[in-house]
Amino acid sequence: MVDIVGTILDWLHLYALADWLGSPGVLQIVTILVVALIILIVGMLVSITLIWQERKMLGRFMDRVGTQVGPFGLFQNFADAFKVLVKEYIVPNAADRLIYPLAPILIIGVSMAMFVTIPYSQGFYMSDSDLSVILTLAMFGVIPFAVLLGGWASNNKYTLIGGMRAAAQTCAYEVPLLLSVASVVVLTGSLSLNDVVAYQQENVWMVVPLIIGFLVFIISMISEIERVPFDLPEAEAELVEGWGTEYGGMRFGLIMMSEYARAFVGSSLVALLFLGGWAGPTFGIIPEGLWFLLKMFLVFTIFIWARAALPRVRTDQILHICWKRLLPLAAINLFIAVFFKTMGWF
Repeated sequence: MVDIVGTILDWLHLYALADWLGSPGVLQIVTILVVALIILIVGMLVSITLIWQERKMLGRFMDRVGTQVGPFGLFQNFADAFKVLVKEYIVPNAADRLIYPLAPILIIGVSMAMFVTIPYSQGFYMSDSDLSVILTLAMFGVIPFAVLLGGWASNNKYTLIGGMRAAAQTCAYEVPLLLSVASVVVLTGSLSLNDVVAYQQENVWMVVPLIIGFLVFIISMISEIERVPFDLPEAEAELVEGWGTEYGGMRFGLIMMSEYARAFVGSSLVALLFLGGWAGPTFGIIPEGLWFLLKMFLVFTIFIWARAALPRVRTDQILHICWKRLLPLAAINLFIAVFFKTMGWF
């Protein structure tokens, strides 16, 4: 990548288009920007693919045809995107003029920023931070704040209820989520996603000793990305579209895209923390990134299956599941991880 960028800079310098490109540090900065753009494009394409996968699989689950625009329904997403682009953007009269338009931008911005912390293979990543696990989970924690702002700024009682539900639900499920991640950190001894995958390549996938944490993490992540059966903030049957009821046009499209972007990041975290990331037999011809994508799509298939098979639960049931079921299991899983580490078994 550096060689390609260097060639482009030499061409620009040859034609005197930008003499300042030869200054120290410019090549590194441009390389970072190019890699960030590539990762952003890859993340967006994968998110669009997840939308297509969910539509086709839900069609099969419900014994119906599903999307049919283009070959295998591949063009349906682009048709929907065009429809959203041409729709009128309407701001409610009583809405907050500053926060109302900024909430969707904040949500999609944070969702896209998560792509930076996710390593796709051993040599394809944007950031190799020693705290990539913490950074990713911290950005997940920003989403409820933006959702609550969007629900409040719409000046609609139903959107406000949806925003409050989202904040309560995600804050509650972050506790067992963090405990299950802590068990992985205890065994691997690192907060870097790259180091976690490297440990699993040399030893065993974390799903084997920490099967309880694996299940707790998946359930908590479904709640974090607000999918069925934990889609209470949206609650289509009671709140129309939850906190996003008043949003239309492209801003509604940004909200929908952010949901699948977070689903991609959540599925990626499951694959990286518990399923070995890009670890797998390559036979000298299979790219490491392909194994990572296969595992990520497999995890997202579980999310789709849960949406098709399970009904939405009530507010009290959601908190009951969190505090009386997942939290004790996450604590037990953490004790198991500490015991294994103390005994030197992992």
